[in-house]
Parts: sequence; structure tokens; C-alpha cells
Amino acid sequence: MVKLVSISQALLVAEHLSFSRAAQVLGIQQSAVSRRVRALEDKLGVSLFERDASGIRLTEAGRRFLDRSRSALAEIDHAVKGAANAGCGAEGALSIGILSSLSRGFVRELIRTYRETHPAIAIDIVEGSASEHLARISERLLDIAFVTGTPSALHCDTLVLWEARVFAALPARHRLAKEDAVGWEGLKDERFIVSRDAPGPEIHDYLVRRLADFGHSPSVERYDVGRESLMHLVALGFGISLASEAATATRYPEVVFRPLATAEDILPCSAVWLPVNDNPALRRFLSLARSMSLGQPAPRAPAAS
Repeated sequence: MVKLVSISQALLVAEHLSFSRAAQVLGIQQSAVSRRVRALEDKLGVSLFERDASGIRLTEAGRRFLDRSRSALAEIDHAVKGAANAGCGAEGALSIGILSSLSRGFVRELIRTYRETHPAIAIDIVEGSASEHLARISERLLDIAFVTGTPSALHCDTLVLWEARVFAALPARHRLAKEDAVGWEGLKDERFIVSRDAPGPEIHDYLVRRLADFGHSPSVERYDVGRESLMHLVALGFGISLASEAATATRYPEVVFRPLATAEDILPCSAVWLPVNDNPALRRFLSLARSMSLGQPAPRAPAAS
């Protein structure tokens, strides 16, 4: 078997066209370099160098072999450095599941900061429902997901990172549009609209849970539309909807967002991941998320008029 150290020493001899100079650079005896190069030539069955009284020079076989060896060693060095960078989280990939808009909020700032400090990490963003994200994490299709609440997921770790208020999305001409905040007593008889896809199912479940406190079963219609089209339906009077605090940064014609007034409408928001996931990029991401969450101010529930 050809040893890499023999090839690297032969490359050094070829660079200096001198066994003695190569030995000086390596800090070893010239005889040791000569023996190793001679053993390499014997292994290959060709002469890499022509030796005479005037010095040494590469043979044609030597030139071809060492040119290819130089490229191969460079690839090996690149692979070693790449593995080291991936091992410390400097390179690699990270897949993130989200529920709501990235227009504003904790997740947006977290991803922005992480990209600035880890530009070599390829980040994939996946939208979906909480149940879809938890399934993807279990199947190793996602590294981490951000969800509302504190879900109990088998084999997963959950960490609350921030809190966010829930907002009502109202037509600009709605009777509550001029209020600073709205309460459920004023919303209980409204018609609500949600999307069939995420975060529609989460909003539907939230409506049912909150209005049950008032002895009401909400009127909810589902539409096969995305977030933007749903807001346009709100503007057209099809009904009202709910939105996360992050989603309120996007403005829609003739739609206003008003916070829900009670403390129960300030929701914990969590990260979920598999503790056995050894992706170094995930570990760096979690470390940054923890440090950033410490500086998050707690939102206050405004009083309904």
C-alpha cells in the first residue's frame, strides 16, 4: 500500500528539486527522505526522478504521478477541513419548521442572527402545522420546529423561548376596528374564517377552546387559500380571523389587527427537537436561541374598551 507520507515527501522533493532541501524543510535526515522516495518508486514500479551528478529532475512518469497526487492530496485536505468545520457547526445544513409568518418576531431575528454568524450553514425553512412538524422531527426530516404552546411529543425536547399575543384580523369597517383591543364577549357571535392548511387548523382549535369558556360553539368556515388570500377575504367581509403577533407586520388593504385583551391570549411559543439529533448546526442554533430568549420582554395584555 502506498503511504500518503511518501507521496507528500516526493512532492516536496519535486518542488525543490533537491533531497537535501526537502529534508531541511521536514527537519529530518536526507537519507530518510531518499529511502522513502526510493521505496515509493519501487512500489509504483517506475522512477519518479532522474538522478545524476548535476542534480535531479522529474521523469515524465514522475510528473504525471505527482500532478495527480497533488490534486488528490488537496481534495483530502479539503475533505478533512470540511469534516472539522461540520463537526464544530461552521458548515452543514439545518432544517427549520415554522407555523406562521417571518415578517417579524423572535424566529425572524433568530434566523437572521444565525445566518450572519454561520453563513456556511444551508438553512431550509418548512411551513406546516404543529402535528406535521412533530412527525417530520420524529422521522429526522426536520431538525427543529417552532410551535405555539408546549406540546408533549414522544422522544422530543421542548423549550419555551418567547411569548406572543394573539390578534383578531378585522375588516377596517368592522364595529370593533376602532378599539385598542377586543375581548371574546364582543367576538363570540362573529363568523370566523380560517385556511384549511396551517395555521388554519391551529386557529380553529384555539377558537373552539377559548369560546367554550363562554358557552359558545364558534361559527368557522374553512377556505383553500393561503394567508394572504385569507386576509383579503377578511377585508371583503367574509368573516374575521385570528393571527399571530408575527403576522401583523404584513399590511393588507382594509384589514386591521387588534390584540385580544386577556392574559390567556398571550401564548408560550416553543422550540421542539430530538435530543438524540447530533447535528452540530442544530446545537449552535439552540445555543443562540437560548441566549436570545433571555432578552425577550414579556408582552402585556391590553385592556379591552
